[in-house]
Amino acid sequence: MLGIALGVTVLITVLSVMNGFEYQIRNQFFSAAPAITVYTRQPISKIWHKLTKETEHIKNIETTAPFVSGKGMLINQGLVSPVETIGVIPVLEQRISSIPNKMLAGSFASLTQNSYHIVIGKKLAQSLGVVLGDKISLFISRSAAKAVAGPSELHQMTVSGIFDIPNGFGFESGLAFVALQDAEKIYARDAIGGLHIRLYDVFNTQAVSDELNLILPNNYYVSDWIQSFGAYFKSLVMQKTMMFIILLLIIAVAVFNLVATLMMTVNEKRSDIAILRTMGAPPRTILAIFVIQGGLIGLIGTVIGIITGIALALNVTHIVDYLQHLFHLNLISSSVYFVDYLPSRLQWVDVVNIALWAFGLSLLATIYPAWSASRTPPADALRYD
Repeated sequence: MLGIALGVTVLITVLSVMNGFEYQIRNQFFSAAPAITVYTRQPISKIWHKLTKETEHIKNIETTAPFVSGKGMLINQGLVSPVETIGVIPVLEQRISSIPNKMLAGSFASLTQNSYHIVIGKKLAQSLGVVLGDKISLFISRSAAKAVAGPSELHQMTVSGIFDIPNGFGFESGLAFVALQDAEKIYARDAIGGLHIRLYDVFNTQAVSDELNLILPNNYYVSDWIQSFGAYFKSLVMQKTMMFIILLLIIAVAVFNLVATLMMTVNEKRSDIAILRTMGAPPRTILAIFVIQGGLIGLIGTVIGIITGIALALNVTHIVDYLQHLFHLNLISSSVYFVDYLPSRLQWVDVVNIALWAFGLSLLATIYPAWSASRTPPADALRYD
């Protein structure tokens, strides 16, 4: 009984922790990254109004925002860092991304036309040794065929904002934002523009992507989070499934002990079984006795495990935080797990599945001992009694 309870407790707790990690990762990712991105080589500042009207009737699209992107290098006093520069309209970008609301210093609204202001992440600012108001150089390398002012260009930018997204998938160390029109001037014909699209339901992305591919001309390219990060999120689901199967073996071990316990009970009660048979008890009655006994053991163990598992899953975050504080440990590192604490998210569907599996395995374990008891010959059992 305690073995089944322990297995159920561990399984509920571990799955709740994995649900917590998955929820936090998805929440952080989709708060900063668009669900769908439409790319084009056309000047986006001239066509984004028309492009928005073509997409606004599609069901599940919440809002859109134009952008221009390009690769470059940020340079400050000999310190160099690669960066992807995104040209945006601050008011519209705020409806797509949470980054404008995560400003540590300065303002995202400072990205005005012809200002050549730049907003960077906290980690990028630290690696370059810059603070708000500092001048920084943006180096752009061009191919000879596309060069406008030469094979490379150096643009002087002013840091007008620093954002901070803790554990933000590297967004704060590899992204920089400038005004949309400034980005078009900086990257010229190398610029890649388009629309960032936010959805009401990010798990219905494929249908929206398919519809966009149908209505947009061939010179547009549609990409979504499934193509870019789908494998990562699938691996999270696979990890949860494999963990469920592995930890289910703990319950299987306890169930194996249940088989052994019932077999010992059958051997111990052979004479009593024989007496019941001679008094007229049919085999199915003997079978039912041991099935009910094993089922009760499994049921009580499952209920105890559910109660303790739910209690532990709801409090595991506080318990781990207390242990870290008590022993001065850092068990959860944000550089590895994207969060600096142990998240837990209890899902009742997991509790129900675990309860059904635990109780079902317990009933399955009673079949052989109960069948063995029902097949006991009364004469042989009473011969030496």
